[in-house]
Amino acid sequence: METLLKIAGGILVGLAVLHAFFPTYFKWKDELRTITPLTRQIHYIHTFFIALTVLLNGLLYLTCTTELLTTPLGHRISLGFFIFWGCRLILQFFGYSTSLWRGKPFETSMHILFSVLWLFLTAVFGFAAFSHLPAE
Repeated sequence: METLLKIAGGILVGLAVLHAFFPTYFKWKDELRTITPLTRQIHYIHTFFIALTVLLNGLLYLTCTTELLTTPLGHRISLGFFIFWGCRLILQFFGYSTSLWRGKPFETSMHILFSVLWLFLTAVFGFAAFSHLPAE
């Protein structure tokens, strides 16, 4: 289980780094030109803080794996991540229109890849959150 949590931590660090490329890849300079400066700045600042949060979560799982698996606080933190990534998994299917990816090979492959990623993170953190409970 520790190995899976470290893999999840590494994935989260990578995902955080990936956020640095979002503005260029998604052409935010052009896309966000028509919104107010305040809304544009909120968009950039929220993206930064999402990336920072994902990075810190990844580092937590890379450096405190044993504590997260063996302490009540660790189980609660894992439960929080289980809920967070479970919600992200649900939104992968109900938050985005299928017209954004269906019938488009690259977008469909990214939809599948990220669906699998959110499922993996949800499962790993769920197992970490509930693995200490006695079997009946």
